[in-house]
Parts: sequence; structure tokens; C-alpha cells
Amino acid sequence: MVTTRLYGHNQTVRSQPECMVTARLYGHNQNVWSQPDCMVTTRMYGHNQNVWSQPECMVTTRMYGHNQNVWSQPDCMVTTRLYGHNQTVWSQPDCMLCWPLTVSCLSLSPAGLIVFLGMMVGAFIWGGMADKLGRQKCLIWALTVNCVFAFLSSFAQGYGFFLFFRLFSGIGIGGSVPIVYSYFSEFLQMDKRGEHLSWLCMFWMVGGIYASFTAWGIIPRYGWGFSMGTEFQFHGWRVFVLVCALPAITSLVGLMFMPESPRFLLENAKHDEAWMILKNVHDTNWRAKGQPEKVFQVSGDTTTTNEDEFIEIQSATGTAIQRWAVRTLTLCKLMLRNVASLLGPELRLSTLFMAIIWFTMAFSYYGLGVWFPDMIKYLQQEEYESKVKVFHRERVERFHFNFSLENQIHREGEYINDKFINIEMKSVKFEDSLFEDCYFEDIKSTETMFENCTIRSTVFYNTDLYEEKFIDCKLENTTFLHNKRGCHLDNDEENDVLIYLVSFLGSLAVLPGNIISALFMEKIGRVKIIGLSMLISAGCTFFLFLSFSQAAIIAWQCLFCGVSVAAWNGIEVITVELYPASKRATAFGVLNALCKLAAILGSSIFASFVGVTKVVPILLSCAALVCGGLVALKLPETREKILQ
Repeated sequence: MVTTRLYGHNQTVRSQPECMVTARLYGHNQNVWSQPDCMVTTRMYGHNQNVWSQPECMVTTRMYGHNQNVWSQPDCMVTTRLYGHNQTVWSQPDCMLCWPLTVSCLSLSPAGLIVFLGMMVGAFIWGGMADKLGRQKCLIWALTVNCVFAFLSSFAQGYGFFLFFRLFSGIGIGGSVPIVYSYFSEFLQMDKRGEHLSWLCMFWMVGGIYASFTAWGIIPRYGWGFSMGTEFQFHGWRVFVLVCALPAITSLVGLMFMPESPRFLLENAKHDEAWMILKNVHDTNWRAKGQPEKVFQVSGDTTTTNEDEFIEIQSATGTAIQRWAVRTLTLCKLMLRNVASLLGPELRLSTLFMAIIWFTMAFSYYGLGVWFPDMIKYLQQEEYESKVKVFHRERVERFHFNFSLENQIHREGEYINDKFINIEMKSVKFEDSLFEDCYFEDIKSTETMFENCTIRSTVFYNTDLYEEKFIDCKLENTTFLHNKRGCHLDNDEENDVLIYLVSFLGSLAVLPGNIISALFMEKIGRVKIIGLSMLISAGCTFFLFLSFSQAAIIAWQCLFCGVSVAAWNGIEVITVELYPASKRATAFGVLNALCKLAAILGSSIFASFVGVTKVVPILLSCAALVCGGLVALKLPETREKILQ
């Protein structure tokens, strides 16, 4: 028997080749066998399986000019050489899709970026169509596109299809926003218009709270899902995508029973339909007050245009495809003409001012929306990494790891004939290390990676060690059996709870601002609310220089969200009031598309400075808000303006 010292503990190693060794490693008693383990017996599909480490288990084929090692098991890994490195490729598409759906819903991942791009395109297209085809009709179409592609994205089994479906879902989402404000405003009386539009804005907060709660309750629960064979996987985050589509489905059903905007009908010479809708609204309101119904009267009229006459003339000629092409081309021309009219002499100054306000507000709001949670995660990670344990040139032979490893870095280590069974690896990194004749089974890993390691004659059975966790590694005669399938989110549960909480608090913090802006929108006016809110928000961002802890950042985030939401409400109210009915949805769509562009730029710029400096994000957001606030004070007041 040989006694040695390993990691500060006495180790007992027997010289017999087949005996069991009891040792103490990391404070645990370990039983270590000295057998070379040429054959591993495991339980698979209800039968004992023998897995040999000889290279004959692999089938070597030639593909794209490279030797490919392919195992016959359905859950295996393919090892190949690509770009001068050994690459490991798994067949599960699900593990790729989980990365865009991280805790921070505003993070500019590929899926987040593609949705914002879709919203930008959708706002521009649907806004223009709503002024030509009708608010209710286009809103139904936009919500239908959102629902259909959100449903399809939850079932997508490939990352390319997932991004494609999210793009079109974003197009539907982007179209809903400009249409719904134009549609709702055209049913409201002048003295209550600002207040009720502000209450409508509050439902953005309700949606944020709904998304935060459902994400918190569903995404971390990996068990929420099912599998159909080896190809189709449906896990927790997919359930979350479906649940997020439920409000849109409910709204779609409700809109089927809603009338078209009477203002739009009057603009398009459909007087009888408009009068019937207005009379129905008039009678319903008087009945709700419990008073005798008064005679419905209409004062004034509206002129009509003949812009759509060319479409009707062409409807009686040519084939169906030709008629569809002519109508589509004519519609596009009318939409572009409407967009160009926003820069006409009467609307040029208002459009310029509104573009500046929308851009500066979105740039700061969405930029800080990414910066706040990313900064909190950075502070958490910084604190966690300060407690990391580093091990240099350790050599471990014939050892059984049956305890968890956490927050460790192992450099230039050698692991010979070791077993890693039923353990969790949390924030563990192996650098320039050798694994030979090792066996990994039932491994759950979080932020764990192998970098520039040599892994030789090693078996990985039922683990979640995917290809992205092996960086520049050399795999020799290594077998991967029955890797864990599906989307295993690589997140720390305790940190997840805090990030979900931050998202929830950020959504809830806008409640006071929503209430105050709704109550004072008519008393103070839109212009003053926008200007004061943006200037006070700029002051909140400036005081971020004094935040050095997670609690301080969360507090300033809540204050910023609560103050800035008043500006958002005022911006959306004044946008629908500045423009006539024939251009209202178009203008809102163009400005909202500009808002999404600013959101993409702000998120990208602010996120790039996390962990580098907070001076640039703070100064950029502060300067943008001050600029937008001062420009807002130059806008004309619209609270007593009758919608044209």
C-alpha cells in the first residue's frame, strides 16, 4: 500500500491491480478501482450494453475531403477536422435554439435581433397598408401573421427555420403597434383621448409582467415538454413561446367582432357604414349612462379621394394574376406616395421633430434596457470569479469523482483512468489538460468547457457536454453515447431568479408613471409631459455614475423606467394627433420603424461597453434624452385638436 498526499489530503493507494482504493479528494471519501476498464457495462434501453474503447467501434468515411468518424448510435457525436481544428457535431437541433432565449429578453442575440428587424419592416409596411385598406382588416392580418409564425417557431427543429419564423412573427408584431393606436384614437372623444390612449399604453406594462412571470415559471423547468422519437423535441422554452402568443390569439378573436374605424370609412367615401357604426357607438354610450337616448346627429362631412379608382377599373380586365399584380403595384405606389407626403411642406417640421424624439427615446430606453441586466450579470460574474479556485499540473489516476465541481480552473492536469459519474460541473474550466481512459456518465454542466485539451480513449455517456464546450480540443478514440437531448439552458439558477426579478421589477416600475401620465395628460398637456419626462430621465441616467452595486443599479433602473414611461405615453398620443386620418397609421409606422432601428443601435452599442466602462453608455443616453426633451418642447400642443 502506498500513501501519498493529494490536494492537501493523505491518499491511500494499493498496489494490487484489481483492488479498490479509498481516497479523500476535495473533502470526500472516494472509491477508486485500478482496472484499465477496457469494457464499460451500462444500462441502455433496458438492456446491459457493453461499450468497448477500441477504435473498431467507429465507422470511418470520407466526406468533403476529410476523414469523418461516425458512430452508429443515434445519439452519438461526429468528430471531424474543420478549419484546422477537431470539430464535434451533434445531431440535436434543439440545443442550438435555446441560446437566443436567455433570461434577458432584450439581449441582442440573433433571435432578438431578427425579431427587431421584423418589427421594423412590419411597422413600415402594415402602417402604410392600414391607411389604404382599413385599420381593423390590417390589424387582423398582422395579428394572424404573428400568431401563425409564433406557433411555427415553437415547433421549429432547426435554427435556420427558427430565425425565419421569428422574423415573420416580428413583422406581425411590428404591424400591430402603429395600427392599434390609430384605430383606438379614432373612436375617442377629444377631451378623453389623451387619458384613454395612456391607459392603452399601460397594457405594454401588463404584457411585460405577463412575459416575466411566464418566463420565470416555464423556461427553467426543463421537464415541461415531450419528445417524439429522436428527431422531434419540445421543451420548456417552446412552451413559453406558445404561451406568449395567447394574448395575440385572444385579441385576434375579439377583433373579429369589432367594427372598422368610422374615420377611415369616411375618408374612403363609405358614409353609410360609417354612420351606422357611429350611431351604434352613440346609442351604446347613452344606454351605458342610464339616460334616454338622444337623436343621433352628425355635423360636417369629409371629402373623398379617387386614388383607388385605378384599382377598381383594372378589376374587370386581364387574368386573376394580372389583376392581383396591378392592385399590389398600385397599393405600393399609394403607400410610397403617402410616406413621401410626410415630408411635404405642412408636415415636414412635425415629422422631423417626431423622428428626433422617437429615435433619441428609443436609443436610450432600449440601450439601457440591455445595459441594466447585463451590468447586473457582469457584477455577479465578477464577484463569482473572485472566488475561483485554480489547480496547476494536478495528476489524478484511477479516481472516482462522485461529487460536484464548482468555480474551478484546472490547468495542465492529467487525468488517467478516472471516473466522473452523476455529478454537476458548474463554472469549471479545463485548460491544456489530458484525459486518458476516463469515463463520464450523467454529467450536468453549467458554464463548463474544455480548452486545448487532449481527450483520449474516453467515454461520455448521458452527458450534456456539447460541441461548444470543447474548444480546440484533440479527441482521439473518444465515444459519445446518448447525450442529453433538447435545450439545456446553461444558466445559474440563483442568478436566473435575480435576472427574472429585475425584469419583473422593471415592468412593474412603470405603473406609477402610467397612472400619473394618464391622469395629467389632459391637464398638463402632451408636450410638457414628454419634455419633462425625458429631461428627468436624463438626470436619472446621469446619477448612474454613483451606482456601484447590484441593488443601486436595480433601484435606478426602476426609477428610470417609471419616469420614462410618461414620455413614451405622450409620444404615442401626440403622434396620432399630429397627422390626418389619411396619413396617421403611415406616420406612426414610419416613426415606429425608426424606433426599432434606434433600439438595435442602442442595444448593440450599450452592450459592447458592459465590463469596459459605464461612462460612454451613461453619457450617450443622457445626451440623447436631453436632446429629445428639448426638441419635444418645440412641438405644438394637440390636446384640444380635433382629429382630421
